[in-house]
Amino acid sequence: PEAERAAPSDAEKEAKAKAAAEARAARANARAAKAEGAEPETPKEPSPNQPLVDRLVAILKDFRADAVEEAFINEKDGHIPYVIVKAEAWPDVAELLRTHEELKLNYLRNLSGVDMETHMEVAYHIISLETKRNYCVKVKTDRESPSIPSVTPIWPTANWNEREVYDLFGIDFPGHPDLRRIMMADDWVGHPLRKDYEPLDPEV
Repeated sequence: PEAERAAPSDAEKEAKAKAAAEARAARANARAAKAEGAEPETPKEPSPNQPLVDRLVAILKDFRADAVEEAFINEKDGHIPYVIVKAEAWPDVAELLRTHEELKLNYLRNLSGVDMETHMEVAYHIISLETKRNYCVKVKTDRESPSIPSVTPIWPTANWNEREVYDLFGIDFPGHPDLRRIMMADDWVGHPLRKDYEPLDPEV
């Protein structure tokens, strides 16, 4: 029948399979050769703000050797220098940041709480109104009894921000002049922005 005559023979099938295998091998060899001849990647250029974070760490370590836990550049956030400061050192470090002749970080733009599940932390975005330089300081605390010393006496703009973090995350700020809820009702149970928050009434 015509269908049988049109069907490829075993020899033809074998030839096609061999050709396909050779083509795959050729493509693989071409890719390997290209990879071998590729130019090495250009080393990543350091952040333009790396000197700022290096200098900040040097100042803080001269002031208190154990104050800084980590320092880095946040490239996704405009290359802002970040430092993580120990909670117990934070009040003294904050005062230094505000009064240091070189840093002059005299304005706290905002602060925000973050629930990292393993711990809580607060991020402080600070700027010098004279030099226009921005920095971010993070302070970590545990989840069971989160507490970070208040910086309201140092930067008055921290007042309502700390109250908001206290209200929504349950982080205590010892030394705050008037630490009470600012968004939720006084009798509200729990802190809505914590990841383990469970509302008493799911429909509310």
